[in-house]
Amino acid sequence: MIEPTEIPQRRLPRYGFHSHTEKLNGRVAMLGFIALLIIEFNLGHGLLNW
Repeated sequence: MIEPTEIPQRRLPRYGFHSHTEKLNGRVAMLGFIALLIIEFNLGHGLLNW
């Protein structure tokens, strides 16, 4: 009887550009941008103006 061949499992690298880290980075950036808009709306002027 023929034994089934084992399929090697791919391990995720610990560093570099990957889809899960890029998605997390994008989501945090969107939250920061929305928070900046809310703060500027409440202050009545731009936060980044000197």
